Amino acid sequence: MTFRLAHLSDPHVGPLGRVRLHQLIGKRATGYANWRRGRSRSHDMTVLETLVADLKQQGAAHVACTGDLCNIGLPSEWETARTFLEALGSPETVSFVPGNHDAYVRGSLEGLLAACSRYTGDDSGSSGRFPYLRRRGPVALVGLSSAIPTKPFVATGRLGPPQLAAAESLLRALATEPGKPFRVVMIHHPPQPGGASSGRELKDAAAFTAMIARAGAELILHGHNHTTTSALVPGPDGRFVPVIGAPSASARPDGHGGLAARRASYLLYEITRNGAGYAVSARRRGLDAGGTVCDLGPIALD
Repeated sequence: MTFRLAHLSDPHVGPLGRVRLHQLIGKRATGYANWRRGRSRSHDMTVLETLVADLKQQGAAHVACTGDLCNIGLPSEWETARTFLEALGSPETVSFVPGNHDAYVRGSLEGLLAACSRYTGDDSGSSGRFPYLRRRGPVALVGLSSAIPTKPFVATGRLGPPQLAAAESLLRALATEPGKPFRVVMIHHPPQPGGASSGRELKDAAAFTAMIARAGAELILHGHNHTTTSALVPGPDGRFVPVIGAPSASARPDGHGGLAARRASYLLYEITRNGAGYAVSARRRGLDAGGTVCDLGPIALD
């Protein structure tokens, strides 16, 4: 049987609720100014609603959401984020990992994870801890958090040695199971060196890719760059692992100069057991030049 997995990222759910002056301290002050100057007009909630409606018609067995539900990490955004995840589906059918906007200032990430904990639940029953493991059919979803609070005008991420070590142990163990599952790693920041510009990169990208070279995975999903990307990183035994980035699911059709790769969309993966391994394909669905949601063609995985 074919397992269909949808991948959606960076919805930046809005609008912002009432912002109190005492909340605009440090990075939130610059972030709020950026929101008022233009970011609020870059993300269209009608586009997001239309995209989610289309996604729900595609028969995906599971949805991976790779971060940035929030904008400036306000407490009022945590309930909005939970409501959005509920619109995507139940905690059994939706998995979430946080992004840098979800950890905008100290305390933001903890508040969001408390509100959305069921969407980060490990099969063991724990939640809000990373890495987590969720088994769905032939797929093993491994959720990582690269979300950390940073200084103004910085959007870097970091996994840290303990999370990397735990992820390696988990991926290695999955590889030795009978009927080895299809391992999907979810992370917000592009996890390969050079995957994002300076000031926006994953600080321990080299350590992550070294870990994947040892432990392996079948597919790595991320967001953050607000554009559709496809890359490869080395896995064990000379194999390569596809690394796929999704654009913002709420990007206005006339934003970013109308660049096709940046138009609001989501990705659909079809995973089918093929003998001792798996066959996987990917397609993109989203806005065309006229603003209509349609099939935008295949995504290269090799």
